[in-house]
Amino acid sequence: MGSSGDDGYRLLNEYTNGFMVSQVGYALWDKQGNVYPQQTNMARQTTMARVYLQQTTMAGVYPQQTTLAGVYLQQTTMAHVYQCNKPACSVHPSLSFLREGKNQYLQTFGVPAEDLFTAIYRSEGERLQFMQALQEVWSVNGRSVLTAFDLSRFPLMCDLGGGPGALAKECLSLYPGCKVTVFDVPEVVRTAKQHFSFPEEEDIHLQEGDFFKDPLPEADLYILARILHDWADGKCSHLLERVYHTCKPGGGILVIESLLDEDRRGPLLTQLYSLNMLVQTEGQERTPTHYHMLLSSAGFRDFQFKKTGAIYDAILVRK
Repeated sequence: MGSSGDDGYRLLNEYTNGFMVSQVGYALWDKQGNVYPQQTNMARQTTMARVYLQQTTMAGVYPQQTTLAGVYLQQTTMAHVYQCNKPACSVHPSLSFLREGKNQYLQTFGVPAEDLFTAIYRSEGERLQFMQALQEVWSVNGRSVLTAFDLSRFPLMCDLGGGPGALAKECLSLYPGCKVTVFDVPEVVRTAKQHFSFPEEEDIHLQEGDFFKDPLPEADLYILARILHDWADGKCSHLLERVYHTCKPGGGILVIESLLDEDRRGPLLTQLYSLNMLVQTEGQERTPTHYHMLLSSAGFRDFQFKKTGAIYDAILVRK
């Protein structure tokens, strides 16, 4: 997308996620009980960023963004359906989250956050809904993150947790001649084969496995798109160390996440995403310095990051 498309997408997300700000405000202004400093600080920063948002009219933005409107405003799309269900349900108990200092996934969905994807994948319908939402997200955001760096030097790529294969297809479009392995748990791979088309079948390989436990496919570049923000630092370090030991010398990792500013006071959408991660999972959105610490501790070097100007940003490191 161009800058106008990026601005439209940001505005759509601000309005889509606006309910989080009100929930945080209610929780902050309720004086009963104790609150935990980390959660309170994130919540307060999110609320204040929202208060100082530039006043922007909706008129003239949605009609121009036909692709965005089709994905996020049309009630039949999975990005719209998923956004209106899971985040809304899990952010609602913000007061309990602030008091207890832990996520509310167990209270909301009946499973602990350690088994996050057990809830997301507990039925074929919910699994398909989540994967379709990812497909639509990357149809809008994939190109900007995959062109943040020149990836043509990595002919063999592996998208860890790649779900429906949307980023893999975008890789083939941008870097002809590359091959991509999509590595995900068995039930996701089965759903991907059944419900998503792969016209470039000879260049995209779907492989079953758990990236925390099973041997990882060999690759020149490992893509972790919206993976690390789901997990606490300890689990992130475990995964990054596994990738490092499998990665070829000279190979690397492309991390795709929404990066917080170093002072953690913005961008607003990244703060909202981080709040959502803190409430739903054991994870959070992080600053470039935080990611640098995690990646260098696992052994990676040549840390580079690029703010794309869109919702998601890119980090590249080498072994």
